[in-house]
Amino acid sequence: MTARLLDYRDHRRQLDDNRHVYAVVSRRSQGLSIGLNLNADKVCNFDCPYCQVDRSTPGGPQRVDLDRLERELDHVLGLATSGALWSVPPFDTAAPALRVVRDIAWAGDGEPTSAAAFPETIERVGRLRAAHGLDGRQGPAVKLHLLSNATLFHRPAVAQALDRFTELGGVVWGKLDAGTEGSFHLVNGTTLPFRRVLDNLSMAAGRWNLVLQCMFMTWQGEGPADAEVAAWAARIAEIREAGPIQEVQVYSVARVPADPRVGVVPVARLEEVAAAARAVGVPVSVYPGLG
Repeated sequence: MTARLLDYRDHRRQLDDNRHVYAVVSRRSQGLSIGLNLNADKVCNFDCPYCQVDRSTPGGPQRVDLDRLERELDHVLGLATSGALWSVPPFDTAAPALRVVRDIAWAGDGEPTSAAAFPETIERVGRLRAAHGLDGRQGPAVKLHLLSNATLFHRPAVAQALDRFTELGGVVWGKLDAGTEGSFHLVNGTTLPFRRVLDNLSMAAGRWNLVLQCMFMTWQGEGPADAEVAAWAARIAEIREAGPIQEVQVYSVARVPADPRVGVVPVARLEEVAAAARAVGVPVSVYPGLG
């Protein structure tokens, strides 16, 4: 029996005994994404039912060990740039086209900007990216991406850190999974006000480099209604008034979610959702889920 090639369906984060740094093949980055997990304790201010993180089991330490993170990232970047990573399971099964480092992404098991260490990680990542010749001075730059739910951008320390992140060419991938308050609370599993996210995304559009990452799912067999999609597109128009949106990413579930009531939105429906965003005048990419 032939083993399945490594692709974006497999997001195992086990690499050596690392706590904060992992590597996965990313469908949206189209290659290797080196992830930074600042929430090893698995605490998040969202509880999205489509999330793959199992929060029923204990996480690790809350504190980010910055020196350990730097050592881990230095090691993984060394493996990747030397090519040695591709002899380490499961990366030795990745397709040749995916064997390239595309980005360093703040993602992991919670909201990265909630970590007190977040600003310092930007400085350390910037230094290491340059030290490994990945900052664009010796060839194509490895991109910096922040995958965020945008709930904390209004905090001065976070905003100042994102100013520095932008100086390094970083792009904020802000979450917008809904168009209405009720859907927002369901899809993102939070009681926080939707207006906070919308205002923070508008601030991001006017101040930083912004991509909107938009997950669509079925809930107990029902996908997003036309009225919800129309409201979502109207929110994008509102954000766009504050500043440019580089891209809207429309996608569905690609890995096993924590909640079995969540399902995959068919690609034909995702294309209809994407058309609503394109009508607003923004670039849109569609990433189908897997049934």
